[in-house]
Amino acid sequence: MLPLGKLEWKLRCLNLYNVLLVCFFRWKNTRCAGGDHMEKPSSSERAAPEEKTGLVEDNADPKGAEGGQADAQTSRKSSSRSSRKSFRLDYRLEEEVTKSCLDKNGRWTNPWPTWRFPSYTMLLRFLLLEKNHSNVPTSKETLDSELPVMEPYFVRSPDLSDSRPGLRVTWLGHATVLVEMEGVNILTDPIFSQRASPFQFMGPKRYRGPPCSVEQLPRIDAVLISHSHFDHLDAGSVASLNARFGGELRWFVPLGLMDWLVKMGCENVMELDWWEENCVPGHDNVTFVCTPSQHWSKRTGWDDNKSLWGSWSVLGPSFRFFFAGDTGYCSSFQEIGRRFGPFDLAAIPIGAYQPRYVMRGQHVDPEEAVQIHQDLQAKQSVAIHWGTFALAYENYLEPPVRLREALEQKGLKPESFFTLHHGESRLIATRDPDVFD
Repeated sequence: MLPLGKLEWKLRCLNLYNVLLVCFFRWKNTRCAGGDHMEKPSSSERAAPEEKTGLVEDNADPKGAEGGQADAQTSRKSSSRSSRKSFRLDYRLEEEVTKSCLDKNGRWTNPWPTWRFPSYTMLLRFLLLEKNHSNVPTSKETLDSELPVMEPYFVRSPDLSDSRPGLRVTWLGHATVLVEMEGVNILTDPIFSQRASPFQFMGPKRYRGPPCSVEQLPRIDAVLISHSHFDHLDAGSVASLNARFGGELRWFVPLGLMDWLVKMGCENVMELDWWEENCVPGHDNVTFVCTPSQHWSKRTGWDDNKSLWGSWSVLGPSFRFFFAGDTGYCSSFQEIGRRFGPFDLAAIPIGAYQPRYVMRGQHVDPEEAVQIHQDLQAKQSVAIHWGTFALAYENYLEPPVRLREALEQKGLKPESFFTLHHGESRLIATRDPDVFD
């Protein structure tokens, strides 16, 4: 075990590395400060929503189901390894929703007043004055007691996979969940590596290991990627999943990430704008919709916000699932709830939120997570983005405590927004199939 002084010095160095990256991003990126800097598609550039449900071939139309930024769409490389089919839903509400937009430099931007990137002053204060309260124990015995890692049911008893009807969720750590619904197995933001970093010898290291390997997973039909940050788009995990499942696995990504996945060898990639939809081949009754979130993207020193970020709404005939990915709070969660809710299950982040003056725009705290739960009209939510990596300064056990307090203050039942141990599963009860009629 490192002496306290060395440990604190090491944490400060890691923080300095992260802050320098963010400062470089801020220096290069001119944010969208008003309507004059936004380039939004005109109504003629977007296909009007259809009133009937159906599969629509759009090989000749690069704008997709509800359109999007035409210039951004043309950046997609046409490839035999990626599908261009899209289909449209019978929406219950057709009111205007927040569309994605680019700034004058051609970079994606957040269109809400709730978005604010930390200033240089804030970042310096964070680096020099703030104390890290995460206090992650170095003792494996303590961690095993407080945050146990369980062997998933599909590792203990592989024959039980696909044996129970309904919607089942398994938390695999951080923002990685396995969701089984409507005969489709969905994996979100997979990270099975030890570090959330371009290098496995430096960068944030997980203090709770993955409960299984990629080789131990059951069949996976779809992977949902929320954005390009290393703790949500992990190259090693992508390579392992592609090596195992190949073209049978469909990848759903926001605009700007298709080329990266194709370069990794992935054969079945669907790149979508906010409010565009698609499906897994052979499962046309389950709709995958890319929906908004408030965040940002970056993997290198020169790709600031060159790819879009988003949440995902998965809509089946019997169940509806929402994956928030990584987000600050914004009004679009109300739009998602009105258009696609109620959801049977939502996966919502509750960690990496302190200090608030730095994290507010990009990461919700537990109280805001509960507000998202309500905005979505979620029947149940599972907490993600905590208990795996120390990415911010709150105590590593604080998020679930504040989550329970927030639920109590709102008069909500504790089981309506629950936490799971790493590797633990929960079966969500079957509902009345006529609830949306």
